[in-house]
Amino acid sequence: MAKHHPDLVMCRKQPGIAIGRLCEKCDGKCVICDSFVNPSTIVHTCDECNYGSFEGRCVVCGGVGVTDAYYCKCVQLGKDRDGCPKIVNLGSTKTDLFYERKKYGFKKR
Repeated sequence: MAKHHPDLVMCRKQPGIAIGRLCEKCDGKCVICDSFVNPSTIVHTCDECNYGSFEGRCVVCGGVGVTDAYYCKCVQLGKDRDGCPKIVNLGSTKTDLFYERKKYGFKKR
């Protein structure tokens, strides 16, 4: 997800023993490059990203996690050693959508 959206920021702290999860919408994607090719290594997140209400949440979008997250060929490139891959901010497009809906009075169904 972060590859296609440069305004998204990853946590990048030292990963712990917690295993990253993905929701139904993000299921099967590599956390780093969004490809659906050959999942190989399981994703570990830091303890802060897996604490309290964040426990079991999707690493990419924050939804309810249903499956484990995996890296693809990013392991060969060493991108799995960059730190915790959890997205920590919403991104400008999601924030803009929220305020546009608020401005025009649209409600989510």
